[in-house]
Amino acid sequence: MDTIEISGVLGLTAMVVLTLNIVMGILLSTAYKKNAYWQKLPDKIKALKIIDFHNNTAYVALIIVFLHFIIIPLDPSSKFNFTHLLKPLTAPHQPIFVLLGVISFIAILIVVITTQKVIKNKLGTTTWRNIHVISYATGLLFIVHGLVMDPLLKDRPIDFIDPEKLLVEACALLLIAAFIFRYRYKISKK
Repeated sequence: MDTIEISGVLGLTAMVVLTLNIVMGILLSTAYKKNAYWQKLPDKIKALKIIDFHNNTAYVALIIVFLHFIIIPLDPSSKFNFTHLLKPLTAPHQPIFVLLGVISFIAILIVVITTQKVIKNKLGTTTWRNIHVISYATGLLFIVHGLVMDPLLKDRPIDFIDPEKLLVEACALLLIAAFIFRYRYKISKK
């Protein structure tokens, strides 16, 4: 497997982990334990600490995204170098969408850093929550990045029925459903 293919697999893996992380975050921001559907689940599932999974998947996702990001220049056929990662608009392939990926990485990094207890306590709950909402926009950014980028960096048109793109589309649908659920929850509480 070429380095560029490994980077693509890492990117898809990160997208799945980030999607699950955002969904868990949305659950945590609602009174999900009071929900009738939650109450019907087996006790073993209800005993799981979603907060621990949410926190751990954020770290795992950050590491995977970093690896996805950093190994691209190691493949000479990519024509990327480390400068392109710092200045994505100079990238040799799809620079706008490379920029979206870089912004997504920075946003994930900000959310993870500000979630550290020391920083979170200094920020206060309201400021921390406002920063944490970046996750919703980040979800949109990494979905668009994953959908539009050619995984082999050959600037081919998007094949919406390619299995990799179908995975991206499934993550997008799951995030949309979660965002709608969260919005409806917020409206019902007003």
